[in-house]
Amino acid sequence: MAREENVNSARLLRSFERRFLATRGLRSFPWQSLEEKLRDSGSELLLDILQKTVKHPLCVKHPPSVKYVRCFLSELIRKPSGDSVTLSESTAIVSHGTTGLVTWNAALYLAEWAIENPAVFTHRTVLELGSGAGFTGLAICKMCRPRAYVFSDCHSRVLKQLQGNILLNSLSLEPDATTPMQHQGHDTHNSESPRVTVALLDWDTATAPQLAAFQPDIVIAADVLYCPETILSLVGLLQRLSACQKDQRAPDAYVAFTIRNPETCQMFTTELGRVGIPWEAVPRHDQKLFPYEEHSETTILKLTLQVHTRLGRSP
Repeated sequence: MAREENVNSARLLRSFERRFLATRGLRSFPWQSLEEKLRDSGSELLLDILQKTVKHPLCVKHPPSVKYVRCFLSELIRKPSGDSVTLSESTAIVSHGTTGLVTWNAALYLAEWAIENPAVFTHRTVLELGSGAGFTGLAICKMCRPRAYVFSDCHSRVLKQLQGNILLNSLSLEPDATTPMQHQGHDTHNSESPRVTVALLDWDTATAPQLAAFQPDIVIAADVLYCPETILSLVGLLQRLSACQKDQRAPDAYVAFTIRNPETCQMFTTELGRVGIPWEAVPRHDQKLFPYEEHSETTILKLTLQVHTRLGRSP
């Protein structure tokens, strides 16, 4: 039986590969067969399809049109849950006093990296800082099977839009993000659908009990390094977050950002070094799954939060 299933999966992968390389119409793809296989195989099959299509060596060297790839991915990503990633966002870069109502390049870049590295998030609790419109988190919830996902932001209009986007994507929204998450093995929640919550989180005023209640295994943030004040607030929050873990393992953090001002990026890494948070650059991924500016330089830093980082700012 297992051998027959492997043969059927290989046949399905070849079918997707041939049609994609020939840029056949999306209606010709065996979507119904894929949905039937996903009931048994889970999202690993989707990752295999990505390798045979948008990440195929021929497509890396001679990529199809952005429109074709985007339509294909929209159809593919809807298969695990019945919906594509649907967003409501502002058409203005700054709206209602915030930049969090639109999706920025680093959010797309981080989502691509997450889809390529699902094991980082699978069966884990993820806390996203400065979630904005929510694209990265929605992609992770649909493709990486986290146990729980906490979207957070400090602006009321952003939080309202976040809640709407979560519901647009057919995810169940938990009422209280400050209720302590249950440890793996004692969680009776449906593992196929993550616990999703939205939290009001001001980086300057967040308390240790509030941060401890999230119990994150992974912390992520995208495009949040846009001024010195924000950098200091973020580093201070990461310090408090690591300090309140007590005997638990401190979470790893992944911060994605577009390099617009090298001095701003330098300030971030300098502040991390000053407070004793080790960091390393995550290797770049060259295959673009989502359309964004070609000339923008975007990177991801992995931060190793430690329980005994030095609290406080230098005088």
